[in-house]
Amino acid sequence: MSQPAEATRHPDGEITQEVQGPILRIGIDRREKYNGFTPKMLADLGDAYTRLDEDPALRVGVLFAHGPHFTAGLDLPRFHQGMKEGAAARERTRTDRVDPVGLGRACRKPIVAAVHGITYTLGIELMLGADIVVAADDCRFSQLEPKRGIMATGGATFRFVERGGWGNAMYHLLLLGEFDAAEARRCGLVQEIVPAGSQLDRATELARQIAGYAPLAIQATKTSARLYAREGEATCIAALGAAQAKLAASEDAQEGVRSFIERRDPVFQGR
Repeated sequence: MSQPAEATRHPDGEITQEVQGPILRIGIDRREKYNGFTPKMLADLGDAYTRLDEDPALRVGVLFAHGPHFTAGLDLPRFHQGMKEGAAARERTRTDRVDPVGLGRACRKPIVAAVHGITYTLGIELMLGADIVVAADDCRFSQLEPKRGIMATGGATFRFVERGGWGNAMYHLLLLGEFDAAEARRCGLVQEIVPAGSQLDRATELARQIAGYAPLAIQATKTSARLYAREGEATCIAALGAAQAKLAASEDAQEGVRSFIERRDPVFQGR
């Protein structure tokens, strides 16, 4: 895909958006600064996720980065004053914009993350806020916030425990060392490892496959899984019947039955 020339790119970085049919590819671009996030970039990323969430023509998002690295994390001096004032907590109370790490308003549609090179701090939290992660074999991960006198507050402290278990989480969250894609997969943080340079193509391939399924059913599946993660088994079970009844009444469910009877691939409309 085309990439903004450095001469024309905003000095505070860009979040690119490219529509490929039902897929929105969202790119992080401040490559001259290891894709370090500025407040502008974080807000723009939230806007891109909101577009994905609200546009009925879009079914799946792919998050990736331009240049040789995913991101070195926050450009800390740009965020320090806001951290002291609790800006992130206030931002997560917003209902008009999706929170890219999913601690506030979450995107209802699936997001596949393609990560490569340096993937530090916020980079890990962005991929843990996605649904599926494809990692290049050159990845270098580290959740190193305590080296700077702060802690991870974008979901790593609990998502790392959920996916990797207490010991693995504490090993990486407290020792702060760098680890590779194989270790990230062992801990459940990534689902596939591919040769560096192919991670975006593979993530897009997975997104395209997901986009071919009934979008309302895919979104309901993600919603159910998130409900379990946030509110537990009993709440999730209690919501299953109504969710399934709503899906069964949809046009897509009728198409699913017809395609089954007619022995053909279904064509879903998201209705």
